[in-house]
Amino acid sequence: MTTIEDNLQQVHRQMADACAQAGRDVNAVTLLAVSKTFGPDAVAQALAAGQHAFGENYIQEGVEKIQTLRALHPGAALEWHCIGPVQSNKTRLVAAHFDWVQSVDRLKIAQRLSEQRPPELPPLQVCLQVNVDGGPTKSGVTPAELPALAEAVAQLPRLTLRGLMCIPEPADGFEAQRAVFAQAKDLFDRLNAQGLGLDTLSMGMTDDLDAAVASGSTMVRVGRAIFGSRAARA
Repeated sequence: MTTIEDNLQQVHRQMADACAQAGRDVNAVTLLAVSKTFGPDAVAQALAAGQHAFGENYIQEGVEKIQTLRALHPGAALEWHCIGPVQSNKTRLVAAHFDWVQSVDRLKIAQRLSEQRPPELPPLQVCLQVNVDGGPTKSGVTPAELPALAEAVAQLPRLTLRGLMCIPEPADGFEAQRAVFAQAKDLFDRLNAQGLGLDTLSMGMTDDLDAAVASGSTMVRVGRAIFGSRAARA
């Protein structure tokens, strides 16, 4: 039976191979370990194996995990990313506990996060979630609405706009996956051409990591390949 440490090593090998195939520096892509539905023990094992950035989809579960890990490992350089939908009634929790929010798709949510970020904490790092392929079940701002939202969020205090995140509908095969990710990269480049200075393009998961790296992803979000199949949520 493989361990979380074994799995992390395998994911890093896959990332290195994908970077080599794309002619990219292996250090240009970072790994976000998606720990949703897995307990603090699993996160602690990944931390012991050298992983420091973790993504959570469910806010209440994530906050409890953050508090537990910070109490157990007070000196650890843990970095917590909210990657799930953020409703208005959860913005205060997110602003108080997370380091990053990758799933901002409305100005109202960004404004609340800005207002509720505690002044003693560093600015909240933000990515805008874009529904790049128009998937009907996916959250995200439309490509047409993205430029105006990005300009508005970039002006908010207590937030730092870092880039874009996308979760496209599953595509069949490398080239189909790459074609969708290329659309997100184009949007990212257009925003930078407007002077926004973005540095994070968060795209690619366990099943489409290679295509995402080939398309310019700077952060891949991997859960199953690290922690195994998820238990059903109650």
